[in-house]
Amino acid sequence: MAEAYIVDAVRTATGRRKGALAGWHPADLGAVSVDALLDRTGIDPAAVDDVIFGCVTQGGEQSFAAGRNVVLASKLPQTVPAVTLDRQCGSAQQAVHFAAQAVMSGTQDMVIAGGVESMTRVPMLTNMMLYLQAGIGGLPWSERILKKYGVAEFSQFTGAEMIAEKYGLSREEMDAYALESHRRAVAATQAGAFDAEIVPLPVDSENGPVIHSKDEGIRYDATLESMATVKPINEGGRLTAATASQIADGSAALLVANERAVKAHGLTPMARIHNLTVTGGDPVIMLEEPIRATRIALERAGMSVDEIDLFEVNEAFACVPMAWLKEIGADPARLNVNGGAIATGHPLGATGAKLMATLVHSLRAQGKRYGLQTMCEGGGMANVTIIEVL
Repeated sequence: MAEAYIVDAVRTATGRRKGALAGWHPADLGAVSVDALLDRTGIDPAAVDDVIFGCVTQGGEQSFAAGRNVVLASKLPQTVPAVTLDRQCGSAQQAVHFAAQAVMSGTQDMVIAGGVESMTRVPMLTNMMLYLQAGIGGLPWSERILKKYGVAEFSQFTGAEMIAEKYGLSREEMDAYALESHRRAVAATQAGAFDAEIVPLPVDSENGPVIHSKDEGIRYDATLESMATVKPINEGGRLTAATASQIADGSAALLVANERAVKAHGLTPMARIHNLTVTGGDPVIMLEEPIRATRIALERAGMSVDEIDLFEVNEAFACVPMAWLKEIGADPARLNVNGGAIATGHPLGATGAKLMATLVHSLRAQGKRYGLQTMCEGGGMANVTIIEVL
């Protein structure tokens, strides 16, 4: 079977809402990751066949073909096309899947896959809420859909609470998980574990221009006591802002190529894509689907969970990876070893590529072979990617 290789993977350090990256236009922010790939691999920019970029809130500065605007802001020539996709939180991971499928088919040889999201400049859900506020149309779900599922709307917050209840996860257990996410991210940052994947970029600060190279949302002083003071997201609920992913700005990108391109351009791949899986499930509980998707991916790959060296399961809420651990039976020490979105942030359309960059570099740094990444996604979907480091 044809192969798809990851030649390199990069990301920006994330910025908090209205934080370090607030001054960066989304097109320019995405271009930073694309340009870093070009610089690091030394490829001819004109040899890139396509750019596939995830972006969830496609409005305002992220409207009008955000992926194409990333190309126009980058070092790529205007002859390189682009497409923007939305599979909710899994958008950039799906971008990698589409890129892999393109090069495996031979219709294209070298594709840049990634994503960008400025949740500061284009806040989450504004592409829906601004229409409602202007009196243009209604909810994105028709009456037929809502009647079919017996709900007034679909909510990730409701779904997260349902998961916590279904799997018997207490607030105290989720607080402890979130604290560990920060602790792992602190340790990784201080040890330089992210240095190989992060593209430093200039930003303005109160003290003048500085270089932004560390994820801004990590709480170095986090404690269980401080987390216990945070109010629940839903009244009477178990989840809080402290056990949810952080709103963040950022971009990430991977260069995906087939064997023909690797040989023609003298490239040395970092990893091979071993399995691509995407599934759909219950849109009400919504965030549970990574469990089923992981089982399907492992079965298709003919692998057991014990053969996977490292896992990246997006921390949309603490209950998501915690429920996944309970059901899949993976070793907690192999999961999100450098922390996750609770600590380092979740720039929606970019996170799939952000996690992939972390996974590839973590496997290489630790001398490991197989990695598995999965994410819960709006509408009850999930992507799973299994990679093999070369």
